[in-house]
Amino acid sequence: MRNASVVTEFILLGIPHTKDLETMLFVLFLFFYIFTLMGNLLILLAIVSSIPLHTPMYFFLSKLSLCDIFFPSVSSPKMLFYLSGNSRTISYAGCASQLFFYHFLGCTECFLYTVMAYDRFVAICHPLRYTIIMSHRVCAILALGTSVFGCIQATFLTTLTFQLPYCGRNEVDYFFCDIPVMLKLACADTSAMEMVGFISVGLMPLSCFLLILTSYSCIVYSILKIHSAEGRRRAFSTCSAHLTAILLFYMPVVLIYLRPTPSPWMDATVQVLNNLVTPMLNPLIYSLRNKEVKSSLKKVLHQLIFLPEKL
Repeated sequence: MRNASVVTEFILLGIPHTKDLETMLFVLFLFFYIFTLMGNLLILLAIVSSIPLHTPMYFFLSKLSLCDIFFPSVSSPKMLFYLSGNSRTISYAGCASQLFFYHFLGCTECFLYTVMAYDRFVAICHPLRYTIIMSHRVCAILALGTSVFGCIQATFLTTLTFQLPYCGRNEVDYFFCDIPVMLKLACADTSAMEMVGFISVGLMPLSCFLLILTSYSCIVYSILKIHSAEGRRRAFSTCSAHLTAILLFYMPVVLIYLRPTPSPWMDATVQVLNNLVTPMLNPLIYSLRNKEVKSSLKKVLHQLIFLPEKL
């Protein structure tokens, strides 16, 4: 328990094998972080300010952008702080908060991708009943449910991790507090916790992935039945952005948490991609091939920086 722990703070050692690269990494990660915040904020503004985008698909996309604003903010500010030459110390409560919010937002996104796949399934497989099935009330319940279940999962994982006693080393060999590196510092047998954590972290994304796979299997089957080549192209185009985002989300999860032999440097590299690069790419993925979003973005940019409307 917390009062049995001698350790009151931890020291983040950062990304392994990057000594003397702090300045370069600071500039690179600062660029990624700012670009991520700006890109997702613009997507959010474009959806909110454009009435034609007030549909279930864009409602869920706006929540995804909101998650992609907060997700990198869990670890990036502290990482940038110590890369600029400041203290690497983080309090016990701060470390627990990092772990909780990282898994809360990550699990919320995982559930959200599943809901977005269901939305596309209804839109393509049951187009005539789409507005009835995906009503405002249903969308609100689904969006709230992703956060509630994300919170439950994160609370479970955080409680399991920080009920262990930490009474020896306090150097976290990573750039933020996550389950695998924290377990290495515990002054107790963590084999049971590692197994429970592995099952929990693995089972939830696997369940979501299977639901997504089921939705898209039905979608592909329905698309192939469309006689018009233009209709098939439009349907595939609508789903391609979502599929790309899903792959970018799930690949790091598999590489970090489900590999039998972890590698600290590989895990940190993949984690940086997951924390900064994927949230940065999502606005590009969802806007480049979407005429409605691009049109709304142009209007937002015109209002913000007085760009000419014909871009």
